[in-house]
Amino acid sequence: MKKIGILFGQENSFPQAFVDRINQKAEKNIMAEFVRIDKVMQAESLGYSVIIDRISQDVPFYRAALKNAAMCGTAVINNPFWWSADEKFFNNALAVKIGVPVPKTVILPSKELPDDTTEKSFRNLAYPLDWEGIFNYVGFPAYMKPFDGGGWKEVYQITSLDDLWGKYDQTKQYVMMLQEEIIFEDYFRCYCIGGKHVRIMQYEPRNPHHLRYEHGKAPAAKKLLETVKDYVIKLNKYLGYDFNTVEFAIRNGVPYAIDFCNPAPDAEVTSVGQENFDWVVETAADYAIERAKKQTDGRDNLTWGEYVRTGAAGIHLLSSEKKIEKKAEKKEATTGTVDHAITAEKPKAKAAPKKVVKK
Repeated sequence: MKKIGILFGQENSFPQAFVDRINQKAEKNIMAEFVRIDKVMQAESLGYSVIIDRISQDVPFYRAALKNAAMCGTAVINNPFWWSADEKFFNNALAVKIGVPVPKTVILPSKELPDDTTEKSFRNLAYPLDWEGIFNYVGFPAYMKPFDGGGWKEVYQITSLDDLWGKYDQTKQYVMMLQEEIIFEDYFRCYCIGGKHVRIMQYEPRNPHHLRYEHGKAPAAKKLLETVKDYVIKLNKYLGYDFNTVEFAIRNGVPYAIDFCNPAPDAEVTSVGQENFDWVVETAADYAIERAKKQTDGRDNLTWGEYVRTGAAGIHLLSSEKKIEKKAEKKEATTGTVDHAITAEKPKAKAAPKKVVKK
Protein backbone atom coordinates (compact mmCIF):
# COMPACT_ATOMS: atom_id res chain seq x y z
CA MET A 1 0.00 0.00 0.00
CA LYS A 2 1.36 3.43 -1.00
CA LYS A 3 0.60 6.19 1.49
CA ILE A 4 0.13 9.86 0.62
CA GLY A 5 0.55 12.16 3.59
CA ILE A 6 -0.07 15.84 4.17
CA LEU A 7 2.05 17.81 6.64
CA PHE A 8 0.32 20.99 7.79
CA GLY A 9 0.00 23.58 10.52
CA GLN A 10 -2.84 25.92 11.46
CA GLU A 11 -4.95 25.55 8.31
CA ASN A 12 -8.22 23.65 8.66
CA SER A 13 -10.28 23.02 5.55
CA PHE A 14 -7.76 21.98 2.88
CA PRO A 15 -5.86 19.13 4.63
CA GLN A 16 -9.00 17.20 5.57
CA ALA A 17 -10.65 17.74 2.19
CA PHE A 18 -7.45 16.65 0.40
CA VAL A 19 -7.20 13.39 2.38
CA ASP A 20 -10.90 12.66 2.02
CA ARG A 21 -10.87 13.23 -1.75
CA ILE A 22 -7.96 10.85 -2.35
CA ASN A 23 -9.58 8.13 -0.27
CA GLN A 24 -12.92 8.66 -2.03
CA LYS A 25 -11.22 7.97 -5.35
CA ALA A 26 -10.29 4.50 -4.04
CA GLU A 27 -7.27 4.02 -6.29
CA LYS A 28 -5.86 0.52 -5.94
CA ASN A 29 -3.11 0.30 -3.28
CA ILE A 30 -3.17 4.07 -2.60
CA MET A 31 -4.49 5.80 0.52
CA ALA A 32 -4.05 9.19 2.19
CA GLU A 33 -3.70 10.39 5.79
CA PHE A 34 -2.27 13.16 7.92
CA VAL A 35 1.48 12.67 8.33
CA ARG A 36 2.43 11.28 11.74
CA ILE A 37 6.03 11.61 12.93
CA ASP A 38 7.06 9.89 16.15
CA LYS A 39 10.79 9.72 15.42
CA VAL A 40 13.19 10.71 12.66
CA MET A 41 16.22 8.46 12.24
CA GLN A 42 19.00 9.15 9.78
CA ALA A 43 18.54 7.55 6.35
CA GLU A 44 15.29 5.83 7.40
CA SER A 45 11.97 6.40 5.65
CA LEU A 46 8.90 7.92 7.26
CA GLY A 47 6.82 5.37 5.37
CA TYR A 48 5.18 7.70 2.83
CA SER A 49 5.39 7.52 -0.95
CA VAL A 50 4.26 11.16 -1.27
CA ILE A 51 4.14 14.00 1.26
CA ILE A 52 2.44 17.33 0.57
CA ASP A 53 4.34 19.90 2.64
CA ARG A 54 2.33 22.87 3.91
CA ILE A 55 4.30 23.92 7.01
CA SER A 56 8.05 23.17 6.96
CA GLN A 57 8.86 26.76 5.95
CA ASP A 58 7.98 27.67 9.54
CA VAL A 59 9.29 24.55 11.31
CA PRO A 60 12.98 23.71 10.74
CA PHE A 61 12.52 20.28 12.37
CA TYR A 62 10.00 19.36 9.68
CA ARG A 63 12.27 20.64 6.94
CA ALA A 64 15.10 18.36 8.12
CA ALA A 65 12.71 15.41 8.39
CA LEU A 66 11.45 15.97 4.83
CA LYS A 67 14.96 16.11 3.38
CA ASN A 68 15.72 12.82 5.11
CA ALA A 69 12.47 11.33 3.75
CA ALA A 70 13.27 12.55 0.24
CA MET A 71 16.67 10.89 0.40
CA CYS A 72 14.87 7.62 1.17
CA GLY A 73 12.60 7.98 -1.86
CA THR A 74 9.58 10.00 -0.74
CA ALA A 75 8.22 12.37 -3.40
CA VAL A 76 7.98 15.56 -1.34
CA ILE A 77 5.79 18.31 -2.77
CA ASN A 78 7.48 20.81 -2.92
CA ASN A 79 11.16 19.82 -3.20
CA PRO A 80 12.52 20.72 0.29
CA PHE A 81 16.07 21.18 -0.97
CA TRP A 82 15.12 23.77 -3.57
CA TRP A 83 12.64 25.50 -1.31
CA SER A 84 15.38 25.88 1.30
CA ALA A 85 17.58 27.65 -1.26
CA ASP A 86 15.01 29.78 -3.07
CA GLU A 87 13.99 33.38 -2.37
CA LYS A 88 12.10 36.19 -4.06
CA PHE A 89 15.03 38.25 -5.31
CA PHE A 90 16.51 35.25 -7.11
CA ASN A 91 13.09 34.52 -8.58
CA ASN A 92 12.94 38.01 -10.07
CA ALA A 93 16.42 37.66 -11.56
CA LEU A 94 15.46 34.31 -13.11
CA ALA A 95 12.26 35.79 -14.54
CA VAL A 96 14.29 38.50 -16.29
CA LYS A 97 16.55 35.86 -17.84
CA ILE A 98 13.66 33.77 -19.20
CA GLY A 99 11.65 36.72 -20.51
CA VAL A 100 8.86 37.12 -17.96
CA PRO A 101 8.20 40.81 -17.09
CA VAL A 102 8.81 41.76 -13.45
CA PRO A 103 9.00 45.10 -11.59
CA LYS A 104 12.41 46.77 -11.32
CA THR A 105 13.89 45.44 -8.08
CA VAL A 106 17.03 45.85 -5.96
CA ILE A 107 18.11 44.12 -2.76
CA LEU A 108 19.17 46.09 0.33
CA PRO A 109 21.38 45.02 3.24
CA SER A 110 19.68 44.71 6.61
CA LYS A 111 19.42 47.96 8.52
CA GLU A 112 20.72 46.33 11.71
CA LEU A 113 23.78 44.09 11.84
CA PRO A 114 22.95 40.36 11.88
CA ASP A 115 23.70 38.52 15.11
CA ASP A 116 27.36 37.62 15.66
CA THR A 117 28.62 40.18 13.14
CA THR A 118 30.38 43.54 13.46
CA GLU A 119 31.10 46.37 11.04
CA LYS A 120 34.25 44.46 10.05
CA SER A 121 31.99 41.74 8.63
CA PHE A 122 30.90 44.20 5.93
CA ARG A 123 34.23 45.51 4.66
CA ASN A 124 33.24 44.54 1.10
CA LEU A 125 30.07 46.62 1.24
CA ALA A 126 30.31 50.22 0.01
CA TYR A 127 29.24 52.92 2.43
CA PRO A 128 27.12 54.69 1.52
CA LEU A 129 25.43 52.58 -1.12
CA ASP A 130 24.78 54.15 -4.52
CA TRP A 131 21.40 55.37 -3.36
CA GLU A 132 21.03 57.76 -6.29
CA GLY A 133 21.51 54.90 -8.75
CA ILE A 134 19.04 52.77 -6.79
CA PHE A 135 16.37 55.49 -6.74
CA ASN A 136 16.81 56.32 -10.42
CA TYR A 137 16.38 52.64 -11.29
CA VAL A 138 13.40 51.74 -9.08
CA GLY A 139 11.60 55.09 -8.83
CA PHE A 140 8.70 56.05 -6.55
CA PRO A 141 6.13 54.88 -5.59
CA ALA A 142 7.68 51.55 -4.60
CA TYR A 143 7.28 48.65 -2.22
CA MET A 144 9.79 47.39 0.30
CA LYS A 145 9.48 43.79 1.53
CA PRO A 146 11.67 40.94 2.81
CA PHE A 147 13.55 39.12 0.07
CA ASP A 148 12.51 35.76 1.52
CA GLY A 149 9.23 36.61 3.26
CA GLY A 150 5.58 35.88 2.64
CA GLY A 151 2.06 36.42 3.89
CA TRP A 152 2.28 40.20 3.44
CA LYS A 153 4.50 40.41 6.56
CA GLU A 154 6.80 43.43 6.88
CA VAL A 155 5.61 44.92 3.57
CA TYR A 156 5.83 48.71 3.23
CA GLN A 157 4.52 51.03 0.54
CA ILE A 158 7.08 53.77 -0.15
CA THR A 159 5.95 57.11 -1.55
CA SER A 160 9.08 59.27 -1.30
CA LEU A 161 12.70 59.40 -0.22
CA ASP A 162 11.81 60.59 3.29
CA ASP A 163 9.20 57.83 3.54
CA LEU A 164 11.86 55.26 2.61
CA TRP A 165 14.29 56.35 5.32
CA GLY A 166 11.63 56.23 8.01
CA LYS A 167 10.41 52.77 7.07
CA TYR A 168 13.85 51.32 6.34
CA ASP A 169 14.78 52.20 9.94
CA GLN A 170 12.00 49.83 11.12
CA THR A 171 13.22 46.76 9.24
CA LYS A 172 15.63 45.43 11.90
CA GLN A 173 17.67 42.49 10.55
CA TYR A 174 15.43 41.77 7.56
CA VAL A 175 17.13 41.81 4.17
CA MET A 176 14.73 43.88 2.10
CA MET A 177 13.87 44.29 -1.55
CA LEU A 178 12.97 47.71 -2.92
CA GLN A 179 10.63 47.17 -5.84
CA GLU A 180 8.92 49.37 -8.37
CA GLU A 181 5.20 49.67 -7.73
CA ILE A 182 3.09 48.53 -10.68
CA ILE A 183 -0.03 50.69 -10.88
CA PHE A 184 -2.36 48.05 -12.25
CA GLU A 185 -5.69 47.95 -13.99
CA ASP A 186 -6.22 44.26 -13.23
CA TYR A 187 -4.63 41.59 -11.05
CA PHE A 188 -4.52 37.80 -11.16
CA ARG A 189 -3.61 35.10 -8.69
CA CYS A 190 -2.93 31.74 -10.29
CA TYR A 191 -2.64 28.27 -8.82
CA CYS A 192 -0.18 26.01 -10.60
CA ILE A 193 -0.10 22.30 -9.73
CA GLY A 194 2.27 19.80 -11.28
CA GLY A 195 3.81 22.49 -13.46
CA LYS A 196 0.90 22.06 -15.90
CA HIS A 197 -2.51 22.55 -14.23
CA VAL A 198 -3.33 26.27 -13.97
CA ARG A 199 -6.28 28.10 -12.47
CA ILE A 200 -6.38 31.85 -13.14
CA MET A 201 -8.33 33.90 -10.60
CA GLN A 202 -9.05 37.61 -10.75
CA TYR A 203 -7.90 39.06 -7.45
CA GLU A 204 -7.90 42.39 -5.63
CA PRO A 205 -4.96 42.58 -3.18
CA ARG A 206 -6.14 45.96 -1.87
CA ASN A 207 -9.31 44.41 -0.41
CA PRO A 208 -9.46 42.89 3.08
CA HIS A 209 -8.07 39.35 3.00
CA HIS A 210 -11.44 37.57 2.95
CA LEU A 211 -12.68 39.76 0.07
CA ARG A 212 -9.69 39.63 -2.26
CA TYR A 213 -11.32 37.17 -4.65
CA GLU A 214 -14.38 39.43 -4.99
CA HIS A 215 -12.83 41.63 -7.65
CA GLY A 216 -15.90 43.06 -9.40
CA LYS A 217 -13.96 43.66 -12.62
CA ALA A 218 -14.98 42.99 -16.20
CA PRO A 219 -13.91 39.67 -17.77
CA ALA A 220 -10.34 39.55 -19.02
CA ALA A 221 -9.34 39.23 -22.67
CA LYS A 222 -8.63 35.69 -23.89
CA LYS A 223 -5.21 36.66 -25.28
CA LEU A 224 -4.16 38.13 -21.94
CA LEU A 225 -5.24 34.97 -20.12
CA GLU A 226 -3.23 32.84 -22.53
CA THR A 227 -0.13 34.96 -21.87
CA VAL A 228 -0.64 34.70 -18.13
CA LYS A 229 -1.00 30.92 -18.39
CA ASP A 230 2.21 30.65 -20.43
CA TYR A 231 4.13 32.74 -17.91
CA VAL A 232 2.80 30.68 -14.98
CA ILE A 233 3.94 27.42 -16.55
CA LYS A 234 7.31 28.83 -17.61
CA LEU A 235 8.11 30.17 -14.14
CA ASN A 236 7.14 26.94 -12.38
CA LYS A 237 9.02 24.77 -14.87
CA TYR A 238 12.20 26.72 -14.25
CA LEU A 239 11.76 26.92 -10.48
CA GLY A 240 10.62 23.32 -10.17
CA TYR A 241 7.60 23.88 -7.95
CA ASP A 242 4.84 21.25 -7.94
CA PHE A 243 2.39 23.43 -6.00
CA ASN A 244 2.67 27.21 -6.15
CA THR A 245 0.80 30.42 -6.81
CA VAL A 246 1.87 33.21 -9.14
CA GLU A 247 0.51 36.76 -8.93
CA PHE A 248 0.40 39.18 -11.85
CA ALA A 249 -0.31 42.91 -11.94
CA ILE A 250 -1.55 44.06 -15.34
CA ARG A 251 -0.24 47.44 -16.49
CA ASN A 252 -1.06 48.71 -19.99
CA GLY A 253 -2.03 45.18 -20.97
CA VAL A 254 1.31 43.69 -19.84
CA PRO A 255 1.33 41.06 -17.03
CA TYR A 256 4.09 41.70 -14.50
CA ALA A 257 4.91 38.78 -12.19
CA ILE A 258 4.72 40.26 -8.69
CA ASP A 259 5.06 37.25 -6.44
CA PHE A 260 5.78 33.67 -7.46
CA CYS A 261 7.46 32.11 -4.44
CA ASN A 262 4.38 30.74 -2.63
CA PRO A 263 5.03 26.99 -2.29
CA ALA A 264 2.47 26.64 0.54
CA PRO A 265 -0.22 28.91 -0.90
CA ASP A 266 -3.45 29.76 0.87
CA ALA A 267 -6.09 27.13 0.12
CA GLU A 268 -8.60 27.80 2.91
CA VAL A 269 -12.18 27.73 1.66
CA THR A 270 -13.05 30.81 3.73
CA SER A 271 -10.55 32.95 1.83
CA VAL A 272 -10.37 31.48 -1.70
CA GLY A 273 -14.07 30.69 -2.07
CA GLN A 274 -15.84 27.39 -2.72
CA GLU A 275 -15.20 27.07 -6.47
CA ASN A 276 -11.47 27.75 -6.20
CA PHE A 277 -11.27 25.48 -3.16
CA ASP A 278 -12.97 22.61 -4.99
CA TRP A 279 -10.57 23.00 -7.93
CA VAL A 280 -7.41 22.98 -5.81
CA VAL A 281 -8.57 19.98 -3.74
CA GLU A 282 -9.46 17.93 -6.82
CA THR A 283 -6.35 18.87 -8.79
CA ALA A 284 -3.97 18.37 -5.85
CA ALA A 285 -5.53 14.98 -5.11
CA ASP A 286 -5.17 13.81 -8.73
CA TYR A 287 -1.58 15.04 -8.90
CA ALA A 288 -0.59 13.39 -5.62
CA ILE A 289 -2.02 10.08 -6.88
CA GLU A 290 -0.09 10.53 -10.14
CA ARG A 291 3.14 11.05 -8.21
CA ALA A 292 2.44 8.07 -5.95
CA LYS A 293 2.04 5.78 -8.96
CA LYS A 294 5.39 6.94 -10.36
CA GLN A 295 7.25 6.86 -7.03
CA THR A 296 9.97 4.23 -6.50
CA ASP A 297 11.57 3.56 -3.12
CA GLY A 298 15.28 4.23 -2.76
CA ARG A 299 15.62 6.73 -5.59
CA ASP A 300 15.20 10.45 -6.12
CA ASN A 301 11.52 11.20 -6.68
CA LEU A 302 11.74 14.98 -6.35
CA THR A 303 10.97 17.60 -8.99
CA TRP A 304 14.02 19.63 -10.03
CA GLY A 305 13.44 22.82 -12.00
CA GLU A 306 15.06 23.62 -15.31
CA TYR A 307 17.40 26.12 -13.66
CA VAL A 308 19.00 23.41 -11.52
CA ARG A 309 18.80 20.73 -14.22
CA THR A 310 20.50 22.86 -16.86
CA GLY A 311 23.10 24.09 -14.38
CA ALA A 312 23.99 20.55 -13.36
CA ALA A 313 24.24 19.54 -17.02
CA GLY A 314 26.39 22.56 -17.90
CA ILE A 315 23.78 23.93 -20.31
CA HIS A 316 23.37 27.69 -20.71
CA LEU A 317 20.08 28.96 -19.30
CA LEU A 318 18.86 30.63 -22.49
CA SER A 319 19.88 27.67 -24.68
CA SER A 320 17.72 25.48 -22.47
CA GLU A 321 14.81 27.89 -22.87
CA LYS A 322 14.90 27.49 -26.65
CA LYS A 323 14.83 23.69 -26.29
CA ILE A 324 11.89 23.88 -23.91
CA GLU A 325 9.96 26.11 -26.31
CA LYS A 326 10.50 23.61 -29.14
CA LYS A 327 9.28 20.73 -26.97
CA ALA A 328 6.31 22.80 -25.84
CA GLU A 329 5.35 23.53 -29.44
CA LYS A 330 5.23 19.81 -30.18
CA LYS A 331 3.50 18.72 -27.01
CA GLU A 332 1.72 22.00 -26.22
CA ALA A 333 -0.07 22.11 -22.91
CA THR A 334 -2.69 19.48 -23.72
CA THR A 335 -1.21 17.21 -21.06
CA GLY A 336 -2.25 19.73 -18.44
CA THR A 337 -5.25 21.92 -17.87
CA VAL A 338 -6.03 25.57 -17.56
CA ASP A 339 -9.09 26.56 -15.58
CA HIS A 340 -10.21 30.16 -15.53
CA ALA A 341 -12.13 31.21 -12.45
CA ILE A 342 -12.94 34.24 -14.57
CA THR A 343 -14.53 34.27 -17.99
CA ALA A 344 -12.63 35.51 -20.99
CA GLU A 345 -14.22 38.12 -23.18
CA LYS A 346 -16.51 36.51 -25.70
CA PRO A 347 -15.64 37.23 -29.33
CA LYS A 348 -18.04 39.61 -30.97
CA ALA A 349 -20.56 37.90 -33.19
CA LYS A 350 -20.01 38.43 -36.86
CA ALA A 351 -22.69 40.38 -38.66
CA ALA A 352 -24.97 38.26 -40.81
CA PRO A 353 -24.26 38.61 -44.53
CA LYS A 354 -26.53 41.03 -46.29
CA LYS A 355 -29.02 39.54 -48.67
CA VAL A 356 -28.59 40.58 -52.25
CA VAL A 357 -31.90 41.53 -53.75
CA LYS A 358 -32.05 41.31 -57.52
CA LYS A 359 -34.02 43.95 -59.21
